[in-house]
This record gives sequence, C-alpha cells and structure tokens, in this order.
Amino acid sequence: MRYFWTLFWTFLLIQMLTYVTGSMMGVGYDLQTGIILTVVSAILVFIIPLVLPADGPADQHGSH
Repeated sequence: MRYFWTLFWTFLLIQMLTYVTGSMMGVGYDLQTGIILTVVSAILVFIIPLVLPADGPADQHGSH
C-alpha cells in the first residue's frame, strides 16, 4: 500500500510541477512528460532508502 501512495503523491506533485514550470516557460502542458518524470522520481524514491546505510552517524553517536 505504501508503494501506491508514494506513486500517487509523486504523480500529483510532478504533474503540478510540470504544469507550473511549463506555464512559466510559456510551453504547453504535456501529460506524457509528467508521467515519465513521475516514474523516474518514484523509482528514485524507492531506491534511496535501500542505498542509505541503516546505521547512520546519529545512531553511533549515542552509543559512546
């Protein structure tokens, strides 16, 4: 379920970002560009926690 909500909110936020930046640049809104950016962003959001170490510096600092 968390994958669904992550994809849902990523979709909404990227579509909003695509609309606003396109409007500022004077370019028409393109749904396909937003969908491509949504997929890339969602994949990055899913991969980042896997790459980060589980024991960060904050956890090690309190154990001394």
